[in-house]
Amino acid sequence: MCRSDRRSGSRVGACDAGYVTAETAIVLPVLALLLAVALWSIAVAGAQLRCVDAARDGARAAARGEADTAVVAAAQAAAPPGADVLVSHAGARIIVVVRARVGPASGALSAIPAPVAAATAIAESES
Repeated sequence: MCRSDRRSGSRVGACDAGYVTAETAIVLPVLALLLAVALWSIAVAGAQLRCVDAARDGARAAARGEADTAVVAAAQAAAPPGADVLVSHAGARIIVVVRARVGPASGALSAIPAPVAAATAIAESES
């Protein structure tokens, strides 16, 4: 039921009652989804940074002349859990590749395929 102003005959905001509740009911799930996307994006970016650091650590260890097992261990220590580390040699160059699958999102974001963070570092052998 809407109220009207007796003097002017115009209706005063009583007809709007309930709209705020309906708008809030629509906006809150959208904000929650937006927050979930933002947090997941931060997790993916963090995994990418960890892969870059791990590849660089592995390349530094390889440049010092350490064995491939030590290079892999150094890279895996800095990499995200479950990361794959590949060490290859091309002449005096050592190439370290680190790949890690970022855990799949949950809830409404589960339809998005889990991205793969990867980084490559190349170093010249010092020995």
